[in-house]
Amino acid sequence: MKLALATDAWLPQVNGVVRSLTATLDHVRAAGHSLETVTPDRFLTVPMPGYASIRLAMAPRFGVRRMLDRVRPDIIHIATEGPIGWAARGWCLSRGVPFTSAFHTRFPEYAAVRTGISAERFWPIMQRFHAPSRAVLVSTATLAAELEARGIGPTRRWSRGIDQRLFRPDGPRHPGMTALPGPVLLNVGRVAPEKNLEAFLDADVPGSKVVVGDGPALEVLRRRYPHVMFLGALAGEELASAYRAADCFVFPSLTDTFGLVVIEALACGVPVAGFPVTGPIDILGADGRGTEAPLPAPGGALDTNLAAAITRALACRREDALALGSLYTWERATGQFMNAIVEALDTARQIAEAA
Repeated sequence: MKLALATDAWLPQVNGVVRSLTATLDHVRAAGHSLETVTPDRFLTVPMPGYASIRLAMAPRFGVRRMLDRVRPDIIHIATEGPIGWAARGWCLSRGVPFTSAFHTRFPEYAAVRTGISAERFWPIMQRFHAPSRAVLVSTATLAAELEARGIGPTRRWSRGIDQRLFRPDGPRHPGMTALPGPVLLNVGRVAPEKNLEAFLDADVPGSKVVVGDGPALEVLRRRYPHVMFLGALAGEELASAYRAADCFVFPSLTDTFGLVVIEALACGVPVAGFPVTGPIDILGADGRGTEAPLPAPGGALDTNLAAAITRALACRREDALALGSLYTWERATGQFMNAIVEALDTARQIAEAA
């Protein structure tokens, strides 16, 4: 099987989508599968409006077609609904090559936050993009149900994992955070309006607040919240040390489809607090004990009142958070990914033979 990946999200971007894709590709290749990538670094790029750190391929249609005509993949996985994604979709339709897609990002909600236009105006674009897909890969059951209700599918589960050698409870703790008055409350992610960070930063709870990440709202929030420690973007061992130094990880986003940082925090033994929405509720469950194999004790807490969730999460034991985080591995996630790809290709071949 010749597999190709087309994505607008790629290195040097640092976000959950890129980390999920690179980890999955490493495991796919380690298993001996051939895989070609069509990524922004192979094109002339321009900064994405509002996100200078994210660069989009400029007019990639003909370049994408040349690449794919040369490789002639049996199936393509299209990870994003950006310029490269649309170009790859067009190539598949013109050549009769099946493709799967993924729903990583709630673009309708993100666009609504930035434009003030109802998210419902943007959903038809998502429906059109995914309509010819043999399978839409989603990270959670909640998201699958939502997309299927909107006519986007068929969906297949593709969960997420973590590098358990890096994100672990033992190891150094970030020295700048260990000196702070406790409890230390941490958020990690893109510092942008759609992440709802103000809900965390305005929460009336004791302790110190720390934000790790970069993004278009960073300087504004630094000025507005001078009592908060903003560490900028961290990676590798330095990021893991920040997780370990926290007493509670706070995830205020209402628009994420999963929240890779949530399971990274749990794997470091840090209880998580958040809202009961898609992503957090699929990981923690309504009672904080997980969903797929409920645990004896909660590793975090969800509540419509974020301060209440933080208070309850701080009462959780670190070992219970770790037990929840240990359920997520890239080996398992990659198995789900490859099963969806193989199933989609087999279905396409059966349809072609029956025609």
